[in-house]
Amino acid sequence: MVFKPQTFHGDTPEIDEPAGSAGTEARVADALARAADLDATQVSVTEVDGAIVLGGMVLYPEEVAIAGDIAERVGGLPVRNTIRCQSETPRGARS
Repeated sequence: MVFKPQTFHGDTPEIDEPAGSAGTEARVADALARAADLDATQVSVTEVDGAIVLGGMVLYPEEVAIAGDIAERVGGLPVRNTIRCQSETPRGARS
């Protein structure tokens, strides 16, 4: 089978990439999702007034700091971390 190059009315199509805040939010959310030491399934990422705002819930206190560090490193913007944690006990500590 032979595939022709993609065209749109004879022109090469433009591929839309998330721009501005949507791109930053997507990069940070993707990095949080890939982090092995963080369960970010309940974490939200938005960009507000030039800052990354993290919200939602994690299980362990250290995950709050991990998420903030990742967002700062990947997003390149100031981070406002409003994530709450369900437990006050660090991961691996026994009650």
